[in-house]
Amino acid sequence: MVKAVLGALTAVICLLLGVKDLITALAIAMLIYLASDKILRQIFIEKLEKTVVTKTGMGIFFITWIFLWILIYTFMESFPI
Repeated sequence: MVKAVLGALTAVICLLLGVKDLITALAIAMLIYLASDKILRQIFIEKLEKTVVTKTGMGIFFITWIFLWILIYTFMESFPI
């Protein structure tokens, strides 16, 4: 659940920064993912193995990020304010 919310937050950050190319957006997403992974690993270090935190939620993070980024960007371009 945390990684899905972070994916949505990453999409909003990409939109607020006005990112239009995939490479820059991917770099931002990777930075946020790696930072959140490091923080979550420190929180749950006693409960889980080191690699479990890193692998858990990676797919939902990137799927949520790319889906929302494309969806909201499309609406913003289709209906300008």
